Amino acid sequence: MTTDAPELLALQRRMAAAVMRPLTRDEQMRRRDENNRSIADEADDFIKPNDRLSSFERLEIYNRQYWFRLFSSFEEDFPGLRSIVGTKRFERLMRAYLHAHPSSSFTLRNLGSSLVSWLTENREYGAPDTDAAIAMAALEWAHIEAFDNEQRPALTAEEAAALDDNSRLALQPYLRLFEASCAVDDALIAVREASAGASAQASNAVAIHLVRRTRSLKPAPGQIYLAVHRHEDSVYYKRLALEDYSLLRALESGVSLGDAIEAAFQQSAIAEEDRPAHIQSAFHYLMQMGWLCTPKENDL
Repeated sequence: MTTDAPELLALQRRMAAAVMRPLTRDEQMRRRDENNRSIADEADDFIKPNDRLSSFERLEIYNRQYWFRLFSSFEEDFPGLRSIVGTKRFERLMRAYLHAHPSSSFTLRNLGSSLVSWLTENREYGAPDTDAAIAMAALEWAHIEAFDNEQRPALTAEEAAALDDNSRLALQPYLRLFEASCAVDDALIAVREASAGASAQASNAVAIHLVRRTRSLKPAPGQIYLAVHRHEDSVYYKRLALEDYSLLRALESGVSLGDAIEAAFQQSAIAEEDRPAHIQSAFHYLMQMGWLCTPKENDL
């Protein structure tokens, strides 16, 4: 007996809806759906029992595995956020976020793509230090983007020699610019180093939802400007001077090179006569790092 395409699609959607339905607080499959219909009856309708498990129990395995994989992935992506809010609050935050923004991509890489905006709108989940929590979530998302965003051919020395004030430059797509009012970079590096072994062990554990207990951590106060970038498949955090950060932000926005240089010194304490040398040194470093490239048509 064969199943035609519309029937197969309907069955796939039915299965997906059942598997993606949120778990109970004790991580079991719900007994009733949002319309108070019996999920056991639903399971009986399209899943066969066997000599060991009922239809409901067989469906529950997939339901729990699905959510345990999401939980594990989210925890692996945001260990710094967990360290700031603490384990219990992180569990509550994670579940609320994933219920509001369930996975909608073929890859779990995108799972936290809406976290910063969601946390900004739902500040109670980041308490008691919501600003630090939002900053940490933003840095951790920048880390994810820096790891696997596109790399374009870097600006060549010949192309750089032809630049003038009207030229426009683009930044490497993997380069993410970040600022915060606390040292979340130092905090995240410490957290990742401390949990590296545990994270590697948990990466393949999808059958059990592992919760690693962490103490609440508050990053040291102080304004920072960062370039989050990739080199040889590793992500690094480079602290920037305000002038260099402002220059890169301006270039990223698409303004001309002359306007970007002017923007770099709008809030600068560097003396006027020292600014050309600073720009020369900055561009030498940017070229060395390969962070600059020629804009594509859709960048302009």
